[in-house]
Amino acid sequence: MSTFVEQLRDLDPNDPSRWPLAFRLGAIALIFVFAAGFMSYFLAWKPKKPELDSARNQEIQLLQTLEQKARKAANLDAYKAQLAEMEQSFGAMLRKLPNKTEVPNLLTDISQQGSGAGLDQKLFQPEAQINKDFYAELPIKMKLTGSYHSIGAFVSGIAALPRIVTLHDVDIQPVSKESGNDQLQLSVTAKTYRYLDAEEQAAQQPQQAGKGKGKTPRKPPNAK
Repeated sequence: MSTFVEQLRDLDPNDPSRWPLAFRLGAIALIFVFAAGFMSYFLAWKPKKPELDSARNQEIQLLQTLEQKARKAANLDAYKAQLAEMEQSFGAMLRKLPNKTEVPNLLTDISQQGSGAGLDQKLFQPEAQINKDFYAELPIKMKLTGSYHSIGAFVSGIAALPRIVTLHDVDIQPVSKESGNDQLQLSVTAKTYRYLDAEEQAAQQPQQAGKGKGKTPRKPPNAK
């Protein structure tokens, strides 16, 4: 080993021709290895590096997509159960919407809630219905006067109706300065909603043509 080290030290880097044959062959082999690696880097690996990086990024994205789909597949039964529950709830809500023949009776029920609560009805004015996607909105402007407790009873009565009725633009003011807080005037817009049948939904499609293709009339789940 010491002889090899001494021979290595005695090598003249400026005159490789005088090196022993083994050292010259070793140097040639080492130069060949470096040249081959250099050429492989610039001619083979470097031009392909962008493709390799792109493939790695695509692999990461595919793995993430696979993981997301695997989670969804694992929760598929839960999603189906949730969807069935939502459809059932949606159908139950639709059954609370009156049809054409039930609207007059519902308006009467709303009007009677005021008198039943002890309020004096000053205004009961049904407005034109506003057609939406699959239902119509029926606003009613109302003005009633009475005590604070009577107004509370009226609101509770509206909430207890079997059909959906919502109250909007609520404004409560004293009837006059002399009456103080004993007599109040309630100004409110009550809104109820009616389900549009298939013919009415079909009639709306030409009106919605400017906003996109007409939609097929929606058939609600479990709706009667």
